[in-house]
Amino acid sequence: MTTNTGIRGSIAKARRIERVLGVGVLCVLSFLFLIPFFITLGDSVKSFREVYAVPRIWIPQSPRWSNFSDIFHVLPFHLFIRNTICITTLSLIGQCASACLVGYSFARLRWPFRDFFFILLLSTIMLPGQITMIPLFLLFNQFGWVNTWLPLIVPAYFGGGVFNIFLLRQFFKTIPTSLEEAAKIDGCSHLRILFTIMIPLAKPAVVTICVLGFIGSWNDFMNPLIYLSDYFKYPISLGVYMFKDAQGIFPHYVMAASLVSIVPVMILFFSAQRYFIEGIALTGTKG
Repeated sequence: MTTNTGIRGSIAKARRIERVLGVGVLCVLSFLFLIPFFITLGDSVKSFREVYAVPRIWIPQSPRWSNFSDIFHVLPFHLFIRNTICITTLSLIGQCASACLVGYSFARLRWPFRDFFFILLLSTIMLPGQITMIPLFLLFNQFGWVNTWLPLIVPAYFGGGVFNIFLLRQFFKTIPTSLEEAAKIDGCSHLRILFTIMIPLAKPAVVTICVLGFIGSWNDFMNPLIYLSDYFKYPISLGVYMFKDAQGIFPHYVMAASLVSIVPVMILFFSAQRYFIEGIALTGTKG
């Protein structure tokens, strides 16, 4: 009896040590990954003299929080933010709606060559974006969409992205079919089943694709660079790049603009972190 108690105590002690070591390693790695953010934050509140001081000043003596308001007077930064919100919102709506429809179709509906087309769809992940860049530009140019937001928004309404379809399809397959069968007995159509049963139960996966879609659209730099030429239509990604060119000798302003651009992404990610982790963790547990 005493021996068993001693073994249990040793195991519990070993687990506590393992947990403490794991937390310590995570804290050290988190600090290392946060170093660039701390440098950006420190430089964004420096004065012009502190930015070019030698040796480097890591922590400003008197932080200038007015740098964040100054960037809205140097360039139309509020316009870039408004444009980004419009583009991101419209593309996110299309991405979520179309991904839910296609994912449900692959998960629940039976139609000819369904599995073949799903494999074909997954194989497109291997295609780098550089291959389709020129054909898409020629296509959108024929439509007269160049220098408009349409190339940044409309493609989101056609499938919603391969990864999002795969994520929702795998999550939908984990939902018991008995719920769907009961709804069919009550006379529900497939669309009603999708919006009243499947999507609410797949909330973690839906939140996951919303977070990923928001981050991808908010930080998108290449597509706006290709299709937009009027800076009044620029999103915040091109706005920060334009800020760098216009105010290159004022790096503290550039750092402040960069920090403003990532704040919404950070707020959204930490707000939806629980659903995001749950959606990734539960995907693929069945089917």
